[in-house]
Amino acid sequence: MEYVLTTNALCKSYKSFRALSGLSMHVPKGAIYGFVGKNGAGKTTLIRLVCGLQSPTAGDYTLYGVKNTDRRIGRARRRMGAVVENPSIYPGMTARENLEQQYRILGLPSLEGWQEILELVRLSDTGKKKAGDFSLGMRQRLGIAVALVGDPDFMILDEPVNGLDPQGIIEIRELILKLNRQRQITFLISSHILGELSKIATDYGFIDNGCILKEVRASELEQACRRCVRMEVEDTQILARVLDNMGMEYKILSRTRADVYGRMILSAVVVALHEQGCETLSASEREESLESYYINLVGQGEGAAGK
Repeated sequence: MEYVLTTNALCKSYKSFRALSGLSMHVPKGAIYGFVGKNGAGKTTLIRLVCGLQSPTAGDYTLYGVKNTDRRIGRARRRMGAVVENPSIYPGMTARENLEQQYRILGLPSLEGWQEILELVRLSDTGKKKAGDFSLGMRQRLGIAVALVGDPDFMILDEPVNGLDPQGIIEIRELILKLNRQRQITFLISSHILGELSKIATDYGFIDNGCILKEVRASELEQACRRCVRMEVEDTQILARVLDNMGMEYKILSRTRADVYGRMILSAVVVALHEQGCETLSASEREESLESYYINLVGQGEGAAGK
């Protein structure tokens, strides 16, 4: 698989505080990579390192196959666009003037393409209105527009929907999907709003205390989070035989507990178990959310750290 960004045992310390602790991650080309973690987990620190705003204490990262210690890393970063923490816009300028300023900063030979970018982020009709008078959602879209100057094929967005109203969230979501599908832009999106992230992400990296706990494809995560019936019985070995005979999919969790997937006639399973001398103790529907998956993952990480 081809990766736009990989990090290898990346560390970042500020005096006695370690923000990143041996972080290793892989962002596939063409992905919308959801970078998931609570506030203070290390998401923004990682982004600042990749953008060249800070240097790692230890470890390294590779961007488009170029290591961060290579002299060519500056050229590789020019293929990136980023909105870190707050959109980098000038409140006293119009949307067009903000884009023109970014063209000059990047040293681009012409201003060709600014109109297309504003149309893409749905800000082409703002005219002489100053960015300081924009709504929060409009400012966020302008920040993405500024990041699109130079035609990047990798975008980093730090909490892009934080503080937005429902309409603003939908507009940012649709814009990200459009840029990913039509322009094949790879995205790294840090967020703690997991319900929204689950609507667009193709890959996930879960971070806690400066470490990646797990990387997983969205399809694998959907499999892990899908609806099931949690059954508690006297003996799951007997339950397994019954479910095998019925052609049911299941996962044994312990000697007495199992998750059963797909459409199931519970009464038929209970009767079949009873006939084989195994009683059903309880049965309840479950559907693990992305939030509960992350919480369980963090709990396992803390348990491992304490051993």
